[in-house]
Amino acid sequence: GPWRLMEEGYARLGEAFTVPVAHKKVTFLIGPDVAPHFFKATDDELSQTEVYDFNVPTFGKGVVYDVDQKIRTEQFRMFTEALKRDRLRKYVPQFVAEAEAYFSRWGESGVVDLKDEFGKLIALTAARTLLGREIREQLFDEVADLLHDLDDGMRPISVIWPYLPTSFHKKRDQARVKLGKIFAKVIQARRASNTKEEDVLQQFCDARYQNVLGGRQLTEEEITGLLIAVLFAGQHTSSITSSWTGYEMINTKKQGPQSPYACAIEEQQRILAKYGNELSMDILAEMDTLHLNIQEALRMHPPLILVMRYVKHPFSATTSRGRVYNIPAVGATRQQHQ
Repeated sequence: GPWRLMEEGYARLGEAFTVPVAHKKVTFLIGPDVAPHFFKATDDELSQTEVYDFNVPTFGKGVVYDVDQKIRTEQFRMFTEALKRDRLRKYVPQFVAEAEAYFSRWGESGVVDLKDEFGKLIALTAARTLLGREIREQLFDEVADLLHDLDDGMRPISVIWPYLPTSFHKKRDQARVKLGKIFAKVIQARRASNTKEEDVLQQFCDARYQNVLGGRQLTEEEITGLLIAVLFAGQHTSSITSSWTGYEMINTKKQGPQSPYACAIEEQQRILAKYGNELSMDILAEMDTLHLNIQEALRMHPPLILVMRYVKHPFSATTSRGRVYNIPAVGATRQQHQ
C-alpha cells in the first residue's frame, strides 16, 4: 500500500522522490521542508480535479471533482455552513440519543472490536444528522447496504482506472443510481411539506449558490452527491480516530491512576456529575483530557496519510539538507537535483 511505499522511499531516497505508478509518475514530498508550496499553491498551479476525479462515479456528476473550482468552492462553502459550530450544537442531542440506544444493547462485560463497533455507531449518527430523519427511521438498512457497495467500489485500482469494468465497479454504479432515486423522493417530499429538520440534508435543501449558476438552489442529484461526499469524508476519519483513541487509551490502563485512560474516566465522571449527566457541545469542550487523548491518537495514527495534486506549473522544493528538486508540470514526470 501507499504507507509502505512512502516509508521505503523516504528511507532510501529522502524527502522528495518520484516513483512510477501504473502509467503515471508520482512525486512524493514528505516533511515540513519540502511541503510548503504544496499547501500554499493555487488550484491553477497544483490542481485537485485531475487526481481526485476517480471519485466522480461514487459522488456523482455535477459535484465536487466533476465541476470547476468556482462551483466546487461554493459547494465546499455549503459543507462548511452545514457543519459550523452552531449547527453542531444542535446535532449533539441526536448524537447522544443514538449512542445511548446503541450502547444500551451491550452487556456489563464482553469482548468487542472497537473498529467495527465505532464504524456501526458512526454510521447511525451520520444517518441521523447528515442523511436525515427519513433515512434513519425508514430506510437505514437499505441505504446502509447501498453505501457499503459504493464504499466497496473504491479500491486502489479505482484511483487509476475508476471505470474499469469490474464486478465491484458495476455494483458501485448500480448502488449510486438507486441512492439517487431514494434521495430524490426524500428531498421532493421534504421540500413539498415545507418542514424544517435539524440535519445537513435540510441545509443542502435550503442552500443556494451565491456567485455562480445564477444563485439557484441545489438540484436533487447535487444534494445526493454532496451528502455522499460529506459522509465519505467524515465517516472513515471519525471511525479511524475513535478506534485508535480507544485502543491507545485502553493500552494505558495498567499504568495506574495517573494513566491517560484513568484520568479521562475521572474527568468524565466529575464533569457529568457537575451537570447532572447532561451532555452538550459546551460540556464536551470542558473534557480537556479526552481531547488530549484524541489529539495524541491523531498524531500517532493520522486517518489521512496523504493528499494529492496534479502539477500544472513547475516548482522547486528544498530538502532539510539543502538539496533542490525541480518538479515539472504535467504529472511531475522527472526530478532534477542541484
